[in-house]
Amino acid sequence: MNIREETITVGGVDVHTWIGGQGDPLLVLHGAGGNRGFTRWMRAVAERYTVWAPTHPGFGRSGDAEWMDGIDDLARFHLWFMDAAGLRRPHVLGHSIGGWTAAEMAAMSPGSLDRLVLVAPVGLKPETGEILDVFFYSPQQLRDMTVHDPKTIPEWDELYGKPPTPAELEIAERNREMTARLTWKPYMHNPRLPRFLPRVTNPSLIIWGREDHIVPVACAEQYRRLLPNATLHVFDKCGHLPPIEQPDAFARLVADFLGGAGR
Repeated sequence: MNIREETITVGGVDVHTWIGGQGDPLLVLHGAGGNRGFTRWMRAVAERYTVWAPTHPGFGRSGDAEWMDGIDDLARFHLWFMDAAGLRRPHVLGHSIGGWTAAEMAAMSPGSLDRLVLVAPVGLKPETGEILDVFFYSPQQLRDMTVHDPKTIPEWDELYGKPPTPAELEIAERNREMTARLTWKPYMHNPRLPRFLPRVTNPSLIIWGREDHIVPVACAEQYRRLLPNATLHVFDKCGHLPPIEQPDAFARLVADFLGGAGR
């Protein structure tokens, strides 16, 4: 499989981007932990779709965007990224803050996107429970709280098995700082988003882990109610990282949904 890395300049910001696969485009927006590149689920989906996985400004190896101070800014930026990359009506999949970003993009310009996949997204204030304060915990504590059972994760050693290098620690701190800038007030949600989600009639798939300790699984039902053409799938024995915790089942679910009838 031809997987490559490119730098795509958007509004003066250099965006480090992973690209690979074949078929219709799928834009993948990462969560607060940063861009992990072509992990197992992504390689599987790339057999049927061309995956574009940009790194948000202020994260990883992308440039800074000091003017950016909210997820709505990030959503507008990625709509611009689509123009710069020549992506016309891609499918969009986002995880956690990337899922929130994808939801905002769809609310802003539903005609610009095809199908929408939201994976344990923040963005809505939970009706019951609360979103975990991720800035209260150390990276080690947060890692352990994010997944349900490390022993069941095929890529655990590859992703987490080695102590981070100084460069990786620096990137992790940069990711954390940018996440705080984008999501702090109000914390991890947009109180106006529920007003605009009913505009999004795109076929939408919401995916959650039943044992998610970061974002309450009750938020899944809130998204399902607000999106007019949404279906919901909840993985058992799974935490906040369905793409990593159950990559094979996740990839099949996503590929089947994107290839579904009614496109």
